[in-house]
Amino acid sequence: MTTGSIVDRDWIPTPENTRVLKIEGPEIVNFEDQVKLFQVGEKDEIEFVRFRLLQGVYGQRQPDLQMVRVKIPFGGLTAHQMDVLGEVAEKFTPLKKGHITTRENVQYHHVPLAEAADLLRTVGNAGLSTREACGNGVRNVVAHPSAGVSKDEIFDVTPYAAAYARYFLRHPTTQNLPRKSKVAFSGSEKDEAMVLMHDIGLVARIRDGKRGFKIVVGGGLSTFPAMAQTLNEFVPAEAFLKHCEAALRIFNRQDEERKSIMKARIKFTIARLGIEKFREMVDEELQGDWADKEVDLQSLMFIEDEEVDAPVVQIDATPDPTSDAAYEEWKRTNVVRQRQDGFNMVHVRIERGDVYANQWPQLASIARRFGGGRARIDQQQNLVYRWVRTESLYDIYQALGDIGFSVAGRETIRDIVTCPGTDSCKLGITSSMGLNKALGETIDEMSEIDPLVEKMHIKASGCPNSCGQHHIASIGFHGAVMKGPGGQVPAYELFLGGRSTEEGGTKIGTRVKARIPARQAPEALKSVLETYKANRNVGEQFHAFIERFGTDYFEEQFSKLKGEVGPLDRDHIQTYMDWGKTVVYKLERGEGECSI
Repeated sequence: MTTGSIVDRDWIPTPENTRVLKIEGPEIVNFEDQVKLFQVGEKDEIEFVRFRLLQGVYGQRQPDLQMVRVKIPFGGLTAHQMDVLGEVAEKFTPLKKGHITTRENVQYHHVPLAEAADLLRTVGNAGLSTREACGNGVRNVVAHPSAGVSKDEIFDVTPYAAAYARYFLRHPTTQNLPRKSKVAFSGSEKDEAMVLMHDIGLVARIRDGKRGFKIVVGGGLSTFPAMAQTLNEFVPAEAFLKHCEAALRIFNRQDEERKSIMKARIKFTIARLGIEKFREMVDEELQGDWADKEVDLQSLMFIEDEEVDAPVVQIDATPDPTSDAAYEEWKRTNVVRQRQDGFNMVHVRIERGDVYANQWPQLASIARRFGGGRARIDQQQNLVYRWVRTESLYDIYQALGDIGFSVAGRETIRDIVTCPGTDSCKLGITSSMGLNKALGETIDEMSEIDPLVEKMHIKASGCPNSCGQHHIASIGFHGAVMKGPGGQVPAYELFLGGRSTEEGGTKIGTRVKARIPARQAPEALKSVLETYKANRNVGEQFHAFIERFGTDYFEEQFSKLKGEVGPLDRDHIQTYMDWGKTVVYKLERGEGECSI
């Protein structure tokens, strides 16, 4: 692996591979230089960390190792980029894998700092950037993977999401915000992109035959969850970037939010000022001289005719078998018809969001064969192929099965979302990845899952910060710690009745005021499901059940689980160990770098 050679210092990305985000060779050279200065003690640590974060490089709980986050704007990937993501996993990570996040990024863990610049060059050659994937700037811009092919969308938001990403990348106003800013685009009011949990959300609308957006602001999860409020019911498409910039300019000037990192998101500005006052401030901001500048929206938009590259009719396609229950189940849960006749979206469940080095090129090959050489990732940590012909469904099912990815149940109770937790994160309290595996095994053991239970979603975070989006799950877990007779016990708190992609829009669940030992989480899950099935009304979905039934009963049941914690002895030692771990639990939590 190269480290600062002349070739590296002269490196520039291949122009045709630049795609959505601009990659700057000198910027990566500067990053490499700053790393060397820091390593020899010639760079202030706080200053360096701020600089490093803007390059998408985040410190792990393991000393001298980094997490590198690659932005995937609107979740869009080419087959070539997927090949390169596999190359990165092979070259730079000891675990040989990349992790798909709930924000449509791909993360690489346990990367030595000295090798980070070469990683950035490798993804840069494929038109992928890490710039501002971390730190207090505009994070990756997300959209639902159905953008451009959905039967329900008003119009394709993909070009506008790309324009937002391009406009604010390296923008002087957004290089040192009080905290990060997250944005999502939705093609319809169904809110499949979960815009209501974002700092800024944009929903496609048409008024008088003209494209535009409803703009919402002030959403967010973490320890103070809030749903976004409406800033403007309709802003013409040509003006939406200026409206968003005005909101970010106001947020950037809020000294009050800079006083406490715990209250430094735009949701706190809205809560403090009120949405009416904030709207007035945005209108006033738009009268400033800066707003007189011309914004060439057309030049910022990323417009790509995917249908041109869609597969032709596969003459030798394998017909659907007359009897294959597994295939029929997969087709029922993982295949969605596009608005374009004869084409489908094929959703691929990615367990825990992990894709290994040898799997990326195999997924790329499937994209070339069945998906026009492209794919998208989503906020459920899954992969989506678009433009798959109906007659090719059985063939792609078999191809996915050959590499272990033909599992049914996407966006059902089986499709569990989790953050990395204590495997790598400084803020992690519990092993959320271990919990994911344990809960998945519990669900797999269920003899029968009725349709209403199947519709439920499980999400888990290793701490209250909600990187796993636990607040908006049917059943959400977040890591905690409790005291047992023999010492510290890894534990979880639960949120019940949240919604993300279900009918009715995004909704924050109700916190159950009782902690459970981590090892009792499968029992807690069973208790919730059994109680729901025994007490629901006909056709009553889980979120409506919780609104009616409440959480008092579950607090009582979970308190019993807590009471079963025994002493630290041979019979109870498992209780004092986290899922997937072989040592007695000890809380080890550092300072998250988002606070720097």
